[in-house]
Amino acid sequence: MARILVIDDNPGVRTLLRLQLERAGHQVLEAAEGGEAFRVLRQEQADLVLCDLFMPGKEGLETIRELRRTSVVPILAMTGDGPAYGKGMLEMAQKLGANKTLIKPFDTETLLEALRDLLLAN
Repeated sequence: MARILVIDDNPGVRTLLRLQLERAGHQVLEAAEGGEAFRVLRQEQADLVLCDLFMPGKEGLETIRELRRTSVVPILAMTGDGPAYGKGMLEMAQKLGANKTLIKPFDTETLLEALRDLLLAN
């Protein structure tokens, strides 16, 4: 079981991810954007961060860059902004420190497999 911080501005996406992750036995922390994520991380420890790229406030690339400067926690970046544009943004996320990436929508098994890979690597 891991404690996973889900950062996404869409409450429906956060709820869906929370349900998928809790069914798999994980604890879930939530934030609607990067600034809120850092407030959560000052109070709680996370074993892994699942971060959307396009959010108001502190967006995903900035959040990933800052997380990488201050933490070694594994980061899974995700976006749903079309395969062509989203793929380029996910490549940038990896250059900034994301360990793994996913394009939305993805199924539960794909998500859990990516998380297992990251958690086993650390």
